[in-house]
Amino acid sequence: MSVIAMQRMLAMRALCAGLAGVLWLVVSGCAGDPPKQSPTVTPEQVRGHADKTFDNLKKEEQGRAPDPSGSR
Repeated sequence: MSVIAMQRMLAMRALCAGLAGVLWLVVSGCAGDPPKQSPTVTPEQVRGHADKTFDNLKKEEQGRAPDPSGSR
């Protein structure tokens, strides 16, 4: 076997070993974390957040000076 053929074979083995190592890290890294549940939001919570936001919007509009041009 020639020296070039041996170098190519060693390079292919190193490449395969590297790819196998990366694949193992990806699979083992993802398998360690259990899936997280998304928090459940009740309709009352949604309504409460919407009411607070609407109240803040009304306060902001009341604090503004009236538009002198009168355009809307």
